[in-house]
Order: sequence, then structure tokens, then C-alpha cells
Amino acid sequence: MIKSTGGSLGRQLYRMTWPMLIGVLAIMSSQMVDSAFIGQLGTQPLAAVGFTIPVYQLIIGIQVGLGIATTTIISTALGAGKQGEARQLGSLVLATGGGVVLLLCLLVWAGQQEIVFRLGASGSLLPLVREYWLPWLFSCWLGAMLYFGYSLFRAYGETLLPGLVMVLTSLINVVLDPLFIFTLDMGLAGAAWATVCAFGAGCVVIFTGLLRRRLIRLPRHTARIRSGLTRLLSFMLPSTLSQLVPPLSAMLATALVAVHGEHAVAAWGLGSRIELLSIVVVLVLTMAMPPMIGRLRGSKDMEQIRQLVRTAMTFVLLWQLALALLLVVVSVPLSHVLTSDGTTAAILSGYLWRVPLSYGAMGVCMILVSACNAMGMPRLALVMSALRLLVCYLPLLWLGSMLDGLNGLLLGAMAGNLLAGLMSWHLYRSWCIKAGPASGRAAAKAGF
Repeated sequence: MIKSTGGSLGRQLYRMTWPMLIGVLAIMSSQMVDSAFIGQLGTQPLAAVGFTIPVYQLIIGIQVGLGIATTTIISTALGAGKQGEARQLGSLVLATGGGVVLLLCLLVWAGQQEIVFRLGASGSLLPLVREYWLPWLFSCWLGAMLYFGYSLFRAYGETLLPGLVMVLTSLINVVLDPLFIFTLDMGLAGAAWATVCAFGAGCVVIFTGLLRRRLIRLPRHTARIRSGLTRLLSFMLPSTLSQLVPPLSAMLATALVAVHGEHAVAAWGLGSRIELLSIVVVLVLTMAMPPMIGRLRGSKDMEQIRQLVRTAMTFVLLWQLALALLLVVVSVPLSHVLTSDGTTAAILSGYLWRVPLSYGAMGVCMILVSACNAMGMPRLALVMSALRLLVCYLPLLWLGSMLDGLNGLLLGAMAGNLLAGLMSWHLYRSWCIKAGPASGRAAAKAGF
């Protein structure tokens, strides 16, 4: 159980975070290696992958929404001492999540042509998309099942095994990528099949661990299933909606970028992958914090929750600023490493010395969305997500593109993230003040 001192909270957050940080960093690094290999195939394969990113973010949004619901309800049950109920909820999570993501993947496969055309792809890219999307969607389903397994372990405060499995799957992916893409001459599809093999191996390990540790148990009565599904859906629906806003906005952003040509889409796709790698610490914190918040919520210690959120926000701002300055310095050489096309590299370089400067503000917004979901306030989290992307990011992206073309679009992305961070902080601070006089004074004194 988490102790109620600032130091112990920090140590607990560190213990929960570092194994996942190593694992997620390994996954992100393998994705960058994957992008580098694909980049050697030419601009069109890179552009084809660029058009899959917003669809992938849609799938990720659904699985993350369910993952948030998982850690919230299970960790809260554990904080209240209900071990049996937590195990039954775990089995419902796997069944529900697996079925929902499988249905989504089938729908995406059926509508692939309409999707890529709506995103602004040219007809010449459709054969590459067809070649890539079958194994890619299979890997998406396996990755979702793997993520649900990780979520169950995190709900119990266990992050070491998920972190190790992330490293394992990343190593398998990196080793198989050149073998499938070049040696076996599978081209773009080879990258997806390498991911299928890696995620398949990870699922074997993680689900064996769940069964051995008896973290899941089938509900014995229909009433328990209905009750569990009701609780799961009550958290899943709003948290999933808040997670769906980013991929939907990513689709619109990709359509805006596509106006500037295939080189711009290829560079934007690479930039999006660099963004994911750059905010890896934020992503890990959003995964590590919910189980801690759930247990504190189960024991009704709200002030410690707010202290935990303040600590995470401060760290994110300082970390992302340092990382942004590093990306500015290495923007030119890194761009040429990731793609052999000079035009794409030049656009990517411009991306890297503008947009990453706003990652700290974006990270604050992500931390607050995750915390609000875990505190049982998914509607506030949804408002934050919607304001970030539909009021701040996309309008400024469009405005920048209209005023100054691709250069203005990049500046608009930076300005949108900065404004979103400020708005999210204001909403959270207002909630702290309304939650109670003591909480409000503590938040104001800390500057949050």
C-alpha cells in the first residue's frame, strides 16, 4: 500500500515507472528503426505508412481507453480489499477488449480504400496500402491484447514483467525487420509481419504470467458478468471517447498535411514517430499513475493524489524542455539518417526545431487527462482532450497552413500544443479550488 508521505509517493512512482520506461523506450526505438528501414524503400512506402498512422492512433485510442478503465476499476477494487472481484474484472477486460478491437480491425480492412482516399492519398499508393494493411491490422490486434495484459499487471502494481516483455518484443522486431524486408524481399509488408511475430511471442509470455499468478478468474454467475460489464463500460466509454479525440484529429491533420504533397506526408509520419519517442516519459507516467491513483482513491486519500499529479507535471515540463533543445541541435543530421530523400529530410528538419518545443505543454495535458480518468472524472478528461485538439490544435494547424503554407502549419502545431497545455492546467486548477478549501489552497500554493 502507498504511504502518505511525499518522498514515498515519489519513490513509488519511480518504481512503477522505470521498468515501463525501459520497455516503452525499447518499443519506440524499434519503431524508429522500423521507419528507417522503410525509409530506404523510398518515399511512397513511407507515405503509405504515414497514412496508416492516424488509423493506428484510432485503434490505440480504443485500447488505451479500455486500459485506463482496467487500471481504474481493478486498482480501486484492490485498494478496497476486493481481490476476488478484481480477478473477475480482469477476465472481462480481456474478453471485451479483444472483441472490440477485432471488430474495429475488420471494419478498417473492409473500408481501407475509402479511408486512405479520404485522408488524401493518391491512387498510386493503394497497392502498397493493400499489401501492408493485412499483416499490420493483425499486428494491431495482437498488440491490443498484449496491452490489455500489461494493464492488468499494472493494476496490481507490477510493471517489471510488462517492461521486460516490451524489451523482448522490440528486440525480436528489430532483428526480424531487415530479414523480412530485405533478405526475404517482402518489402513493406515484411515490416508488419515482423511486428506480428514479435507481438505473438509477447502474448505467449504475458498471458502465461497472468495465468500462473492467478490474476484473472472467470465470473461464476451471470449477475457478476452484468455488474462487471456495467462498471467497466461506465469508465470505458468516456475514457475511450477522450482517447479517440487525438486519432480523429490526427486524421484531419494528415488531410491538411496531404495538401502539401507526398513528401510532406512522409515527413509528418516520421515526425509523428519521433513525437511518440520524445514523449515516452509522459506516456509511461500516464500508465504508471492510474493504478497508484486508484489505490489512493480506494483509501480516500485525495490530497496525496493531487500531490502526485503536481510532482508529475513539474517533472514533465523540465524533462520535455531539455529534450526539445536536444532535438533542435540534432534536427538536420537526424533527418538525413531517417530518410534518404532530401526534400523529405528538409521538411522533417523544420518540424524538429519547431514542434518539439511544445511537447512539455502537451505532456501536461496528457498527464491531467490520465489523472482525471483515474480519479473517476472521465467527463473532465474528455473536455480536456476535446479542447486540446478541437479548439487549440486543429484550428491553429489550419490557420497556419492557410497563412504560410507548410511552415505555418508547423508553427500552428506548436502554438496549438502550448495553448492546450495552458487550458488544461486552468481547468484542473479550477477543479482543485472547487473540490474544497483545503485542496484549493494547497493547489494554489504549489502553483497549480
